[in-house]
Amino acid sequence: MTDTTAQSLALAPPLKRKNSISRRFEPLVLVLLAAASAAAVLTTIGIVLSVVYESLRFFSEVPLLSFLFGTEWAPTAEPGRFGILPLLAGTLLITLIAVVIAGPLGLFSAIYLAEYASPAARRRIKPLLELLAGIPTVVLGFFAALTVAPLIRHFGELVGLSVASESALAAGLVMGMMIVPLISSLSDDIINAVPQSLRDGSYALGATKSETIKKVVLPAALPGTVSAFILATSRAIGETMIVVMAAGLAANLTFNPFAAVTTVTVQIATLLVGDQEFDSAKTLSAFALGLALFVVTLGLNIIALRVVRKYKEQYE
Repeated sequence: MTDTTAQSLALAPPLKRKNSISRRFEPLVLVLLAAASAAAVLTTIGIVLSVVYESLRFFSEVPLLSFLFGTEWAPTAEPGRFGILPLLAGTLLITLIAVVIAGPLGLFSAIYLAEYASPAARRRIKPLLELLAGIPTVVLGFFAALTVAPLIRHFGELVGLSVASESALAAGLVMGMMIVPLISSLSDDIINAVPQSLRDGSYALGATKSETIKKVVLPAALPGTVSAFILATSRAIGETMIVVMAAGLAANLTFNPFAAVTTVTVQIATLLVGDQEFDSAKTLSAFALGLALFVVTLGLNIIALRVVRKYKEQYE
């Protein structure tokens, strides 16, 4: 008997014990994984059902068409007015400003970090950029209310514009700063995931680095970058503190970025603060707003999935 055969025989019993132990624990692990998945699914279903149930109670008192197409939001008035259009207008206006600011900054910074920056520069810049994502939103709200809003108002006075003390532009600018790291980090990872063979093939055909990025890398990374933009948009739609402190609580139906506006999430937080009676249309309207917000974000996710599927098939 050779030394190799003896060693194999000596190792055989422990390996058999390990295999038997793994076979015993594998069903338990599968059960735990299935339970975790079921808990996540059931939690989501429970949240949706509770919001839908309370929303149906609200719509039994307030007509659905009045809620969807009403132009006034005054839940504390007598009688209450529950038109969601001013809230949707404010939400879309602030989100649009934030995405217009954060989109180019986040994408261009991701292109620089992935394609142009040296390894040393990347190690220094990326942590600093991602540090911005760790700043609490209440701190950003203070910055918007005490610094950005007065600067915008002062600049407006210099050029003869009427700017409110709290404006959608101030909230949108600071919210854009908040979501820049999200777009940049996700886009950077997606661009780095593009196979190097695509770049090498482009260089072999005589393309420059900028042409390769524009015509090869970015189209190949388009599904992921679209998802990053949609995720950042959903993050901006759900923000509350920055809007409360920088844009105010006025439910104005306007697309003027210099006017004070409010959003769906701000009104939900306002309606549910303190002791509330869940039999009044005023309190139940918060659930209807939550359902509307859920539908909007779900629609954004569906659009993102369709775009990703379309272009993923094209570049695979």
